[in-house]
Amino acid sequence: MKDSKIPEGPLADKWNNYKAKAKLVNPANRKKMNIIVVGTGLAGSSCAASFAEQGYNIQAFCFQDSPRRAHSVAAQGGVNAAKNYKNDGDNVFRMFYDTIKGGDFRSREANVYRLAECSANLIDHAVAQGVPFAREYGGYLNNRSFGGVQVSRTFYARGQTGQQLLLGAYQSLLRQVNTGKVIMHTRHEMLELVIIDGKAKGIIARNLETGALERHAADAVVLATGGYGKVYYLSTLAMGCNSSAIWRAHKKGAYMAGVSWIQFHPTCLPQHGENQSKLTLMSESLRNDGRIWVPKKTGDDREPNTIPENERDYYLERRYPAFGNLAPRDISSRAAKERIDAGYGAGPMKNAVYLDFSDAISAQGKDKIEAKYSNLFAMYEKINGINAYKEPMLISPAAHFTMGGLWVDYELMTTIPGLFALGEANFSDHGANRLGANSLLQACVDGYFIAPYTIPNYLSGELNTSKTDSSHPAFEEAEKSVRNQLDKFLENKGSLSADYFHKAIGRLLYEKCGLSRSKENLEEAITSIRLLKESFEKDLLITGDDTLNSELEKAGRIADYIELAELMCHDALQREESCGAHFREEYQTTDGEAVRNDTDFCYVSAWEWKGKEQLPQLHKEPLEFESVQLTVRSYK
Repeated sequence: MKDSKIPEGPLADKWNNYKAKAKLVNPANRKKMNIIVVGTGLAGSSCAASFAEQGYNIQAFCFQDSPRRAHSVAAQGGVNAAKNYKNDGDNVFRMFYDTIKGGDFRSREANVYRLAECSANLIDHAVAQGVPFAREYGGYLNNRSFGGVQVSRTFYARGQTGQQLLLGAYQSLLRQVNTGKVIMHTRHEMLELVIIDGKAKGIIARNLETGALERHAADAVVLATGGYGKVYYLSTLAMGCNSSAIWRAHKKGAYMAGVSWIQFHPTCLPQHGENQSKLTLMSESLRNDGRIWVPKKTGDDREPNTIPENERDYYLERRYPAFGNLAPRDISSRAAKERIDAGYGAGPMKNAVYLDFSDAISAQGKDKIEAKYSNLFAMYEKINGINAYKEPMLISPAAHFTMGGLWVDYELMTTIPGLFALGEANFSDHGANRLGANSLLQACVDGYFIAPYTIPNYLSGELNTSKTDSSHPAFEEAEKSVRNQLDKFLENKGSLSADYFHKAIGRLLYEKCGLSRSKENLEEAITSIRLLKESFEKDLLITGDDTLNSELEKAGRIADYIELAELMCHDALQREESCGAHFREEYQTTDGEAVRNDTDFCYVSAWEWKGKEQLPQLHKEPLEFESVQLTVRSYK
């Protein structure tokens, strides 16, 4: 297994020890160095702006028409930081422990502690940018609580926190675009990584407006392209979200880690029909005041307000009294699915549970609830035509966040020297389950506070190497590979659309590698995925040509999804335990709780691509815990 490069010293000193010894690049030399940043969400924009501010030359790429459309805008509920403004016992170590425990002890201590340690700086940075966090009457920043914790450490801007943080990063990025230090390539998609002498030295990108393939060279490449939850088709992610950048890097030698650790968000709007293309997220912050329940009678068709209190099952409060409605996402989602599968589901399709605010409105008044959640209630009414101030919301679990991604070391560098992965594109901080409001935190901390130290440590060793030019044969070879794939898609004479295969792989994964998994189902899934891959290669039909063509874009992304789906199933199959979001039906207690196996599986599963017809190779990174004790993860 590759070296994770964890610094020496006590846990609380590791990051300071690293920064004290990290190599630097002087200001004059920074002007000579080029960095490619793929993705301009929170992680990518913050990284590009930070490096441009230092004097590096940046080329930033996104497939949207503006960085403002990055999916970071969809994160609603808040961002965590251990500032203890509520004086309720919070501190860096408690936040670190909550995150380690929330991830079911399947993440590195050093990375997680650094996340908690840097969190306070992020809030100060965002406030300085003008991010309009909610404030108390006296002017202090307000906090609320999220699932998996017993303190209030989540800073928020109503239900628009991701959007407001992204606007702060975007204005920092645009400042550097205007100075000329950042060249912004919108409507461009990375289709291949270029490696020269074993190091990442550039990318092949496709101009999505013209279809032209472009070569771009650099001294280092940063992937900040988000997660791959859209592999399930029906998910909370935007339709454009995809896995192609990290998957193309994986096929060039970058390990993928924790691939089957997929989070299902407990508070999404339920599916309402077969022709739906995505699901809508309702912020987890609603669980601060909403109570979750189902009828005690199966198949109950009564209106929710007519069901008496004694005929309601507040199942989270019943099963997890210490945390109740704020139980972590994986536990809350599985509990909802268990009730729905048992016949207690609500709504027209009986595929939902109730999220009820009547008690909170009675206790606090409608004005207080409106001040905290008005945009979420307005969005719910716009979509469903239901006033959630007067009757409960309908919610259900949906594929959301991917804890897995490219394996990175402590420096956020992949197994390919010079290739870095930030935010949800890497696996590093969340273990087998992410606590709510930690995704915005990781994306910002990676881009603003970690990469600006770790990437120069690598670049300092590149100063005396010869400059890479896009005329190098490696660029020609990479471009030819991309062109061959595009031509193959266009030459196919099948009869099925790319969307057909996307829906098929999504349905298969949800049933076989979703909220619960079993050995039998996973083995069946691998067989089915291979058959689907054969069908995709001969039955796909792409209309149009190689210029402006969204169907051609989809084909490449879905080809990657199909290969990724098989790796997800291999990853879930080899991990014979239940941990976090990975729930193997064979490994549970009599009352349905997860059974973890620390003796045999206390490691990160890192996978190496061995070729199209070859099985992936597993590498194990042992997880060593010095500052916390491995305990049974209980929220009861």
